[in-house]
Amino acid sequence: MTKITDAKIVLISSHGFEQSELEFPRDQLRAKGAELHVATPDGKAVKGWEGSDWGREAEADLKIADVDATQYDAIVIPGGQINPDLLRVDAAAVELVRSFARQGKVIAAICHAPWVLIEADIVAGREMTSYPSLRTDLKNAGARVMDEPVVADSGIVTSRNPDDLKAFVSKIVEEIEEGRHNQKAA
Repeated sequence: MTKITDAKIVLISSHGFEQSELEFPRDQLRAKGAELHVATPDGKAVKGWEGSDWGREAEADLKIADVDATQYDAIVIPGGQINPDLLRVDAAAVELVRSFARQGKVIAAICHAPWVLIEADIVAGREMTSYPSLRTDLKNAGARVMDEPVVADSGIVTSRNPDDLKAFVSKIVEEIEEGRHNQKAA
């Protein structure tokens, strides 16, 4: 069992993340005492999307390809339409998610981010939620889709949109503190 104050979390993102879906979990998890690193495809800052235009940058700590899943307790993937669409075709990002699944570690995805979990082939048979436009994708990949603010199934935490961020972060903390989860092999 890991306390959130002892947890090490990686948040992966490309350009076009939903501003609040990166900043709120990053800042709240750090405020709760977790060590949180931001990883991007090239290890450089990425620009968010806020409303109908580009938003603020988020500084990066490392490249996604350099993340060692054995060194982290959880991975967080913010949504937005652009970010997860770029990450799901990034081989290093998809393999990293699979590695977290194989190790039974917490995987948290909000809004459009479950696209990355679909690409990693880890959604079949799980209860999940997402932004409404992804629900058919999740069903087609074998997930049992629910319309709830947050859904957790064997350490995989999903939420629908920025309105669910408080519940999303609370469930991430709860799942980390529960420890390793029995996840199907990825």
